[in-house]
Amino acid sequence: MGAGKKVKNAAKTTKGKVKETTGKAVGNESLEAKGRGEQALGDAKQALQKGKDALKH
Repeated sequence: MGAGKKVKNAAKTTKGKVKETTGKAVGNESLEAKGRGEQALGDAKQALQKGKDALKH
């Protein structure tokens, strides 16, 4: 996986975790849901990149 994409996807996952935690802390279900969505997107992109890398080798 390219280092840039790996960092970008990990950042999206981390950003999602922060949003989810913040949403829980302030009782904002919408923010919490957005955070979970960003985490899922970041994780999915990481898995896709790993799959692409596995096929290349």
